[in-house]
Formats: sequence, structure tokens, C-alpha cells
Amino acid sequence: MDQSEDLPVRFEVLTLFPEMLEGFFKSSILGRAAAQGYIEINCTNIRDYTKNKHRKVDDTPYGGGYGMIMACQPVVDCIRAVKAKLPNGCDKEKTRVIYMSPQGKLFDQKKAHELKRYENLILLCGHYEGIDERIIELEVDEELSVGNYVLTGGELPAAIVVDAVSRLVDGVLPSPLCYEDESLQNGLLEHPQYTRPRVFEGLAVPEVLINGNHAMQEAWKKEQALKRTLEKRPDLLKDKT
Repeated sequence: MDQSEDLPVRFEVLTLFPEMLEGFFKSSILGRAAAQGYIEINCTNIRDYTKNKHRKVDDTPYGGGYGMIMACQPVVDCIRAVKAKLPNGCDKEKTRVIYMSPQGKLFDQKKAHELKRYENLILLCGHYEGIDERIIELEVDEELSVGNYVLTGGELPAAIVVDAVSRLVDGVLPSPLCYEDESLQNGLLEHPQYTRPRVFEGLAVPEVLINGNHAMQEAWKKEQALKRTLEKRPDLLKDKT
């Protein structure tokens, strides 16, 4: 599946609290990328699709339990309405519906590259105690988690996915070199980095980085990346042994 060169990657974030995200998406690199047409980000309020006269989107769980569950009707209708307005919105090869959930597969850099290939990414943000399971069965393609912890809603995880995927889209960053050599891109952490001044509070930049020998510098970077990964994230090396 190839991402069309003529279309931006389009993110559709479905949430009860779009105001939590809109400022973030309009700022910095994401804001510039959207303004230049490399990506498109829309936030849709799920509450706009409820048929309840009180605009309720949740109800008590069958079988008892604490808290409220997001109901099928407004969420399913919202997903389907968003799909209907998208180019290739119902094409499984070009559109992916993702529910941000602590029960999902852990999101990582490999998954970010995988998601970049879709034209449309629909990110569903849960809230309260979760969503009715039938929403997942009917409309969700996969569940993703950003860590082994529970948040009050899916908005922050959705923002993380948008940010991580967007920076891999051609044109969002000045060059692929901006991400090809960074932490986790190749399964290792990034080497230590320095800028001016050469000495700060008695700590000097390693001599190898200022000696002009590019071969030595590249060897040092690779050695330091491996060393840093071993010290800080040895779990990343399991797949390399």
C-alpha cells in the first residue's frame, strides 16, 4: 500500500473534548505542516452525533460496575459520518480506524511508520470507563496504547500518534535525515549530542566531535548509541541478540 503523493495524510480525531487538542495541532511543526498541506488534522465532537435530547453520550454498564460507558449510537454514527466524507474513507487499504485504549498493542516507532502508509487515520478517543464493546466489533480496526498506564481519556494518546506519524510524512521535517538517525529509529537510542559552547561549567564537548575526522565521528556515534542503549534501555537489544 503506497501513500499517494498528491494527498496529505489525513487525521480525524473523534473526541468529546476537541478543545483539548485544537491548540496543540495548530502549533509548531504540526501547525506549519498542516498549513503547507503535508497533513490534515480535524477534530470531531462525538457529542454532535447523539440522538439523546439531553446530548448524553454515555450510560451505566450492564452487569454493574463503577462509572459510565460511552454508548454505541453516537460513537458509531460519528465514525460512519466521518468515513463518508473522506476520500476512500471506507477503503480498508487506505483508511484505518484506531481506538486509543490501554488494552491495545503498544504504539512504537515501527507502528508509526506502518500507519504513515494510510491516507486516512481515524483516531477514536474514549472517556469515562471506556466504550461499548460493540463499537469495537463494528467499526474499529485496531486498538493502540501509548503505555502501561491509564489516563482519563484518549486525547493525549491520540495527539502522540498524530505527532509521531506526522513527522515521518515527506515535507513535514526539512529532510528524512531529521529522523533517520534519532532514538528508536533503528532500534537503538541516539548518541549524545552537543552544541556551543565547547565548554560549559567545566564540561567539554568530546574531542572526537570537533577534530574534523568524519569517519571517527561516525564510529563514535555508533559506539555511543549502542552503549547508551545498553545502559538505559537494554530491552531494546533483545531483538538484536
